[in-house]
Amino acid sequence: MDPCPFVRLIVESLALKLPQPTKPAGSGVYPTTTPCFCKLRLKNFPSQTALLPLSNSSGDSPPESSTSAAGFHLDALTLRRLSGKPMTLHVEVYTGRMAHTCGVSCGKLVGRVQVTMNLGVSQTRPSVFQNGWMKLGNDPDKPTSKLHLTVRAEPDPRFVFQFGGEPECSPVVFQIQSNIRQPVFSCKFSADRSRSRSLPPDFTNKNRGWMRTLSGEKERQGRERKGWMIMIYDLSGSPVAAASMITPFVPSPGSDRVSRSNPGAWLILRPHGFSVSSWTSWGRLEAWRERGPIDGLGYKFELVTENNGPNNGIPIAEATMSTKKGGQFCIDRRVSRDNSTLNLRSPVKGFVMGSTVEGEGKVSKPVVQVGMQHVTCMADAALFIALSAAIDLSMDACRLFSRKLRKELCHDEHDSSS
Repeated sequence: MDPCPFVRLIVESLALKLPQPTKPAGSGVYPTTTPCFCKLRLKNFPSQTALLPLSNSSGDSPPESSTSAAGFHLDALTLRRLSGKPMTLHVEVYTGRMAHTCGVSCGKLVGRVQVTMNLGVSQTRPSVFQNGWMKLGNDPDKPTSKLHLTVRAEPDPRFVFQFGGEPECSPVVFQIQSNIRQPVFSCKFSADRSRSRSLPPDFTNKNRGWMRTLSGEKERQGRERKGWMIMIYDLSGSPVAAASMITPFVPSPGSDRVSRSNPGAWLILRPHGFSVSSWTSWGRLEAWRERGPIDGLGYKFELVTENNGPNNGIPIAEATMSTKKGGQFCIDRRVSRDNSTLNLRSPVKGFVMGSTVEGEGKVSKPVVQVGMQHVTCMADAALFIALSAAIDLSMDACRLFSRKLRKELCHDEHDSSS
């Protein structure tokens, strides 16, 4: 099982040094109080934005504080297309707020710089293309603003997988390398509304604390999505991972949506020992539907151990994606760098995994990327396959309850009294 070549382009150590004003500032820009930011543009990639702290360092000394951008990921196809051709990173620096009003940026352009890169050698070893201050103006007789940035690239090989169909249709999962697609896993989806049968017996008996008890309450007839489970098997037919809906997805009172205050949840499981009925927990995924101008699928993923309670997991990913357009589920330290809750406890270093998620009503065949350093055997990869299936199925589980699900997801819902 060989990985695909990837290169990660990292833009970090960002800071701005503004020239000292020769006369009192007017009503426009106050360098000490006005926020500054930059836009990073790379051909064929979405632009990125990063805040810029102001620096008072003297000469060529590095800034006292700095920020970093999310960075760019170049896959094997992009690297082949470049084939030794240089790429140019364009950086535009602004003062003012990052927001847009009527499609017009609120920031005032300070200047531009560009960094030219040849990423050919970066597939095998780290490369540094820029490290230090760059002038934002071309007039040598005038004091100019300066931007500090480090631009570097490093190899980031990944295993790439793709579901052969939608997860609820129990597809085969292929490993992809260049133009070769090789089957490596098979999936089995079930939607058993009896929660006692939705988990292997051994796991249910040991982990009842994970499940929300409904004793003393009337079950919301026809208003629950529960009992979903997807098993991942290797080519020999042995189970190697599973995702089980441990907390039903139910609408909040007076609405038809799953709220953040009452999310549904999945457990990601792996076999424990040699018994096919013995499982241990690896991760927990919560999902809900966010309100807003465009509805979003909110999620939080945390690592758990067999002895952890529901409040002792280690959160490593939390974000929102559009329910209309879908997006990318990602476990990546740089993407989550602004989330202080994740950064405090997260053991994640760099890229771990990414999985595509299609929007509501669209055919979804998730493509899963897993960092090579996180896979020592096929069973490790299977856990990420199960997780990607769970986040994909959560898009359906968080669908408004006023809308019907496809038959593969609700073939047991006629039994609402179970």
